[in-house]
This record gives sequence, structure tokens and C-alpha cells, in this order.
Amino acid sequence: MNTVWSSYIQSIHTLYDTRRLRFSDRYWPQYQPLFGLEGRSRLLEIGCGPGALAESLTRWYPDADVIGIDRDSAFVAFAQNAVPQARFLEGDAAALPFPDESFDGTISNTVVEHIEPSAFYGEQYRVLKPGGVCLVLSSRRGVNCPAPCVQEESDFERCIWERVTPFFDRVVQENAVGAYAQSESELPANMEHFGFREVSSRYVVLSLTPDDPACSPELARAIFEAGRSTALDNIDSLLQLPGQPVTPSEAADQPPLRHPPCAIRSRAEAVGHRNDPAASRARGEMKGNPP
Repeated sequence: MNTVWSSYIQSIHTLYDTRRLRFSDRYWPQYQPLFGLEGRSRLLEIGCGPGALAESLTRWYPDADVIGIDRDSAFVAFAQNAVPQARFLEGDAAALPFPDESFDGTISNTVVEHIEPSAFYGEQYRVLKPGGVCLVLSSRRGVNCPAPCVQEESDFERCIWERVTPFFDRVVQENAVGAYAQSESELPANMEHFGFREVSSRYVVLSLTPDDPACSPELARAIFEAGRSTALDNIDSLLQLPGQPVTPSEAADQPPLRHPPCAIRSRAEAVGHRNDPAASRARGEMKGNPP
């Protein structure tokens, strides 16, 4: 059983709550023309985490068979219960447990940064049918406007984080977290390098600003709750560290409600297609195919 990611890097509820916000139906009009997955019957999400994106895919493409794969056992178990309308498997994105040409589309969200590119792109190319679509979603730097009271950090807090930082740094290094980050220009170039053609890049801007007049009270509440659960998860994770460098009483003294009141995230999306050589042709929408 592998639970390193959910235990020490991003917890189940941190990912599930924040990704449900990012992939809510509110933003579907932006995603729809980019994804272009209508009529595709079998979709694979790489690095599905606790299943929030797969859950949205089942709403947006109700006739498709949606399958998610992740190497973290706890994520897969949670997703199986939370999103019964999709299927979830434990597995490695660098060695997908599927036969060649078995999917009409693959999609990943903030996964490309953590996997060696030849394996990441090569495996998706292998399992895609001719004409299949490869969607790679990667967050770009957002704009955050935290209030001064949120930015403040006490001596006690600094002491705690200095104590645990060496452990988290080791986890990040051992699990290649962010080791293969790609810029806006590198991401589509790598897709072409590994065989995809008609590659295009576009942006989706997600405004998660609870005090925006356009933000409904329900959405504002969800934004705050997602931030609150993330902060609480971060504190809880301190108690799971080997050797207990942080005691329960110290964790209880950590401020639990840290959450930037304004967060606007911009996402870069790259799209590629696989095609048979004989069927390859130029498309006005510039989606990619291997030669």
C-alpha cells in the first residue's frame, strides 16, 4: 500500500475540496471548447487523486466510461466511494496497466510536473487510440492577495515549520515532487517531441474570490471551507510524522483558519491528438497527432 502522497504531500480532502472548486460546473463553459471530448467513449484520468475531476467528467460526458488511476492507495479508496459512477484503479502513470490503443482520451491535472516526460507522454501515446486526445492541465502562477492578518507568522509557528521542513524536503526529493516542471513553451514542445501532433495551448482563468460581487454566497462559503480544511489537514499531517517532532498540544495551538481571501489562478492547458499516419491531416483547430 502506497499512501505517501496523501499522508505527507497533499491530503485527500485538500485535493478533493480544492479540485471540486476548480472543476465545478461554473467553469465548464471555459473547459468545454478546450477539452473537445464529445463523442469519445472511453476516458482515462492520469493521477486522479481522490476523484474530483473524474466526478466532473462523468457529469460533462455522461455517455463516456471514465476511469481514474493513481499510485496512492488512499486516494483510490476514497474515489471509489465518493464517485461510484466512475472506475478507479491503483497504478503507475509511468507504466499504465492497459493495452495499446484502449482509450479515446487521456487527461491529467497537475501531474506532468512529477513524472519523467518520456514515460508520462509515452505511456499516454501508447494507450490512446488513433485520433485520441491527450489533455495536459498544469497550473500557472496565480495572483494571491492575502490580508495582513493571514500573512502574519508567529515565532512559535516559525519554530514548528523549521523543525519539520527537513522531513518534508526529503519527501519532496524522494518522490520527485515538481522535479519535471515545464514552462508554457516547454509543455507543448515536449508533447510534440514525444510524438503528438497538432498541439495547442490555451488558458482557463479561475477566479476564486469570495468577496467578488459575482461570487454567490454558496461559492464563497465553499472557497473558505476548502481553505480551512486544507489548513487543518496541514496541521493534522504534522502528527503523522515519524518520531513525532510535533506534539498534539503544539498542533492544537496552530491557527486553523489560514486562507487567502483572494485567489485568482490561471491554468495552462495543452492538447494533443494521436492519429494513424494515413489518417493524419491538418485540422483548423490545431490538435495534435503523431506522425
